[in-house]
This record gives sequence, C-alpha cells and structure tokens, in this order.
Amino acid sequence: MRTARIKEALAATQPASDDADDIGEIRDIVGFHIRLAYGAVYRHFTETFSDLDLTQKQVSVLWLVDDHPDIAQTGLAQRMRMDRATTMAIVNRLEARGYLVRGKSATDGRKQTLNLTTDGRAALATAKQAVREHETWLKQRYTPQEVDTLVELLTRLHE
Repeated sequence: MRTARIKEALAATQPASDDADDIGEIRDIVGFHIRLAYGAVYRHFTETFSDLDLTQKQVSVLWLVDDHPDIAQTGLAQRMRMDRATTMAIVNRLEARGYLVRGKSATDGRKQTLNLTTDGRAALATAKQAVREHETWLKQRYTPQEVDTLVELLTRLHE
C-alpha cells in the first residue's frame, strides 16, 4: 500500500515532455512554477530516500529531536509548523519503529519529552547523508549567492 502512494505521487510530478514548453498564459503564474519546482524536488527526494523508508517530515522530526533533546511534542509541532494531531501521528510511527522514546518532562508534568534511540540516531545519520546528496543535486543548479537569495525569498512565503 505504501508503494502505491509513492507511485501516485510520482505520477503527478513527472518530468517535462518535449512539448511541455507550450504552457501559454500559465507561464506567468508564480504558484504554478512553485508547484512544478516542488514536484521536481519531491520526486528527487523520494528517489534519494527510497531505501530509507522515511518521509521528509519523519526525517525533519528526527533531526529536530536530535538538535533539541527532551523537546516536547508541542515544541516540535511549532518548529515544524504542523498541527498537534499530525505531529503526534509522525511521532507515534517513529516511536513504533524504535527511533524515538517518550519521557516525562522534568519541568512540566503535563508534557512528554522526546529523544532519539540508538536506532533513531543511526537512521538519522543515514538520512543526513541522503539529505546531503539531495541538497547537492538541488544547489548545483544555482550559485551560492543564488541559493542564499532563493532561501530568503522562499522564507518570505512561509513566515
């Protein structure tokens, strides 16, 4: 079932064909280009991560938990800009795989802390290598200055 979802996502973001340059007025629609760019980035990410069986969000959660030991799930949700239910579902999946462990907060009894397990650290180390490969693929299309500008411009959209 998981494979079917990936194939559907890939089918929706296929690379351009020979007559793809003829897009008419839509060429001036910024959102259209963002969607195409996202499709290309997502497609490459999925190919790069296919052996890891981790999603972008799962990798981000592992990374943030590693960077912020004892982080509360609410803090994780805020940093990921996701709702609590989605965050909880991701955390539950990673915990079930043995990558995360929940604990009790030393400062707030209502909160649970999150930390990586040994297997979680190993999965993250492998994922970070895949991220580096993916980032190299992405950044090689731009100069370092253009990368900085692109990050700045994209940040304006999501802040």
